[in-house]
Parts: sequence; structure tokens; C-alpha cells
Amino acid sequence: MPFFTVSAMDNEYIIEMKKITKAFPGVIANNDVSLQIKKGEIFALLGENGAGKSTLMSMLFGMYEPDKGEIIIRGRKERILSPSYAAKLNIGMVHQHFKLVSNYTVTENIIMGMEPEGKLLGFLPYVDIKSAERQIAQLSEKYGLEVSPQAVISEISVSERQRVEILKMLYRDAEILIFDEPTAVLTPQEIDSLLKIIENLRDDGKTIILITHKLEEIKRIADRCAILRRGELVSVLDVKSTDARKMAGIMVGRQLVFETDKKKAGFGRDILEVSDLTVLNRDGFPVVKKASFRIREGEILAIAGVSGNGQVEIANAIAGLMKIESGDIILDGKSIKDLSIRERIEAGISYIPEDRQEVGLVLDFVLRDNLVLKQYYKNPFAEKGIRDGKQSDKYAYELIDKYDIRSARLTDTIVRSMSGGNQQKAIIGREIELNGKLIMFVQPTRGLDIGAIKLIHNHIIEERNNGKAVLLISLELDEVMDLADTIAVIYSGEIGRIAPAEELSEKEVGAYMMGVGGHKTEGDKV
Repeated sequence: MPFFTVSAMDNEYIIEMKKITKAFPGVIANNDVSLQIKKGEIFALLGENGAGKSTLMSMLFGMYEPDKGEIIIRGRKERILSPSYAAKLNIGMVHQHFKLVSNYTVTENIIMGMEPEGKLLGFLPYVDIKSAERQIAQLSEKYGLEVSPQAVISEISVSERQRVEILKMLYRDAEILIFDEPTAVLTPQEIDSLLKIIENLRDDGKTIILITHKLEEIKRIADRCAILRRGELVSVLDVKSTDARKMAGIMVGRQLVFETDKKKAGFGRDILEVSDLTVLNRDGFPVVKKASFRIREGEILAIAGVSGNGQVEIANAIAGLMKIESGDIILDGKSIKDLSIRERIEAGISYIPEDRQEVGLVLDFVLRDNLVLKQYYKNPFAEKGIRDGKQSDKYAYELIDKYDIRSARLTDTIVRSMSGGNQQKAIIGREIELNGKLIMFVQPTRGLDIGAIKLIHNHIIEERNNGKAVLLISLELDEVMDLADTIAVIYSGEIGRIAPAEELSEKEVGAYMMGVGGHKTEGDKV
């Protein structure tokens, strides 16, 4: 229960949520939560994956209706039954997974549902795209949202798509802007840009609600912070006067150890050797150019680089998701470049992909089936082609417990309904338990809270300590520096430097990532 008192309503509060409770089958998402949010502040909602943050804000945006409690907007009690009604109250929301039509232009996505009408020859109605483009360009310039109104969604970057979602809110005159895990899919440079945009919106009088688990972002821009734990509000804090470690401890309900406990490496034989690997994109351009590296038993090799420099294509080529143009991939002494994906899995490759929803999971399968996705045809999960559901269920419960996977209906939960962080933990648990020789982690902690990040880091180090070869691809430079035994830096598809982690500073790695650090030296490991 909250250990603070909620004062009487004051005119400075633009939003009040009083004693909000929301339950789904098997889980209470929010339990007796009360919040007051001031006009013109950046108010952060902090909590672990599955703590109830997104559910609470989805009720404010009209996607769910509370089972109990009331919502007051600008001093008036409201029953918000749909996003369209929320829009009438000038409430907008940028969801973690964007709601855009990929083959439409930026303008067509933004004006959808409220298209401006012009009159041809004074009486024939038509959609006035040109006036909408001018208005969107003006909004884009005012708030520093650099995006072309004529661009097609499928052809722009993730950060540009996010700006389109923000412009959708602004086009609808939103005064209350909800951001759900807005930095989960952004690079460090894009995060800096987004946080400045959010501050600009606040300075223009908007009220910002920021759903996140990233303490450093809250410390940078938030005024106040509410902390949820397992559906209950446990604290509301003034951000500037509160230490980040205290926030983390309140969020997870225990004191966290921030330092990584990693013993000295004991390298064994080569497990993976990549030689002169070249990979082409679908347009025939090389995105990986003659990349070479090796990973030994008991070694974490991290590939560091700015997003889009070929690191994900390297992992996809090793996993068999992309065809290689030239070069070779040797796993435990044998070439695998001509093997199928299943044959590579059988040979000992585990893969945590960058895109958990498109590549990592079958979203409309239940959790049980996703956890046995790469073993369902083997004993003990099947015999003579007939699956044994009880064995799958038993195994799934073991992984749920070991990897702290939280879901409303346990093994029977449709994976699409789970939070992004719990989807990620399901993939990581499934892949580690394959007990492969090589484990590839691509952005393994994206979208995870600080407690889950420490859990995953511990699992990565444990696999390395058990003699596995680990390939880590991460945009988080501190994660690379913290976990890696060896660092390979990639820029424009080329490996520019490979060296033991202790020989490289964060500043040096950053320089190589930007293409200004030079090339391999004679003594570098290849």
C-alpha cells in the first residue's frame, strides 16, 4: 500500500486518478492506485516489467476501463471509454509498438481520421493533403521533430517513426502526452534527441507522462516520479532530491548490487570463426564487408557499433537468417554456411534476436509453445511425432520460475498479451536452456527494467563461466564495457578494431564506433 498521503484536489492538477483497480484473468494489474499530476510537469511512471505502468496509462487513454476508481481531468470526472474520447480531452499516447500504416506517407498517417477537406471548383470535396503537409512541417520545425511529411513510413528510421507518432498527437492538439517506453528501440544518440524534444514539449506547456524503467532518463528530465511494484503504488518522489539507487531499491523491493561480478576469463578452444564474411542487403549492397573474428570457449566477444552498421546482419548470417555473399562461418571446426536454420540450431547455436516480436516469438502461440519452439519435436516433448503436452507444461513452468517470466495465465498466456520485457525474458530463457556451444545475444536487455537487466547480465556471465562462446551485440556502450572480454568495433560494415576489453577505454570505443579511431593494429586479435 502507498506510504504517503494524497492531498485534496488542487487546481494545479490536470489529472487525478483515484483508487484505480484493474484486473485481468489471473492477475491484478493495478490495485487501488491514486495519482495526481500537475499541469506542465514531466511525470515519470517507474516500475519493473509487468508492474502495471502501461495498464494504468491505457486507462487514461481509453483503451481499458477501470474496474474501480475514478479519473478526473481538469477538475471534471470523466469516463474515458475510447482513445477517440481521450483525444477530445486533448490526451495523446505514443505506444511502445508504433501504430502506423507502413505503406502510407507521414502525412497520411498523421491526418488519418481527421483529414482536412478542401473544395475543388468551390463545391467538390477532396482531402487537402498539401495544407496538411504545411501544417505538419510547421509543427515539426516548432518542436524539433525532423521528419519529411512526404516520406513513406516503411522507408524511414525507427526514431523518425516515433516522431511521426508524436506529431500525430500534436496535430490533434494534445495537451497531455503519454510516452510508453519511448527509448526502448532507440540508439544513444536518438535517445538524447528525444529527451530534448520532450523537454521542448514541456517548456511549451504540455503535460508529459513518461512510462519507463530507465533511471538515468528519469534523473535527466523528470520532475516527479511514481513507482509501481506488482500493480501497487509504493512511492511518489521528487526526482532532483532522490538518489537513483534509492529509486531502484524501491522499484524492485530490495537493494540492488550495480557492479558486475565477473571472474577472470579462462579461454578454451575456438568455437566460432568468421572469415572474410560479406553480406548483401535486399538491394544488393554490402552491409557486412569482409568481417573476420573468432570467439573461444569461455569468452564474451561484444560487437560495438552505432545502429545500422552491419552488426545485426552478422548475427543473422551466423544464425542462417541471411544468405552470405562470400566468406565462411566455422562452428567448432566445421563450416555451417550451407546448413539450414534448424541444422545450425542442432549444431549448437542459440540466438536471441534484436526483434523479439518479428523473429523471436510466435505472438499468437501460448507461452508454453514458445518456450519449446526449438525442441517440440524431440524427447521428452514428443515421441514418434506425437507431442506430450504435460512435459511441455512442466518444462515451461521451470523456465517461468528460473527466469522470472511474469504472465497472467502462466503457461497458457498468449504471448502477444505479455509485456515486452517478459517476452524478452521468455526468449532468453528458451535460448539459454538449449545449452548450445555458441549463444548470440542481440540487444538482450532492450526494454528491460534494472532488476531484469542485472538478472540477464548474470545469466550471460554464467554461460561464459560455463565455457560457452558468447557473441554480444549491444547499442549500450556501458553494457559492452561491463560484460565483454573482447571488443570488436564495427563501422559501415567493417570491423575496425578488435582488442581485449581492458585495453580499450569507453572514449576509444566511441571513437571507433564513429569511424574516427583508425584501423586494426598489428597486435590485435583476429
